[in-house]
Amino acid sequence: MNTQSTPPPLFQGSCLCGSVTYEVRSQIKAVSHCHCGMCRKAHGAAFGTYGSVPLGDLVVTAGAELMRNHDSSPGVTRSFCSMCGSPLTWHSIHGDAASWISFSLGTLDTPFTPPAKQRHIHLASAPPWHVVGDAAGS
Repeated sequence: MNTQSTPPPLFQGSCLCGSVTYEVRSQIKAVSHCHCGMCRKAHGAAFGTYGSVPLGDLVVTAGAELMRNHDSSPGVTRSFCSMCGSPLTWHSIHGDAASWISFSLGTLDTPFTPPAKQRHIHLASAPPWHVVGDAAGS
């Protein structure tokens, strides 16, 4: 008899329309704010903000059939809700990143206090209409 059970999620999230829901089953690591052109377009904002967890620790609990994938560059796949367009995940098959999945922190439904150390990446691509504060490059 298997007495092990799935631990409760630490965090829960969903897309804008609520059709896709997910659980995060470990601590969120590597908070980053990506200023590359692809993240700006995917999020419709000055940058995309992501948290990362080991690949198996983000579990879609509803609406997986509504998720669509887009290969934004070789080896990089972004997922989004096909109903409302919310950007959900970002995954790379390259190097150490292959064992991690990043997800849009803006889709979290439960409170999350990020670590003090956060990274702003691809600052050379930042749009001129957005000025990055003193945390840039940390």
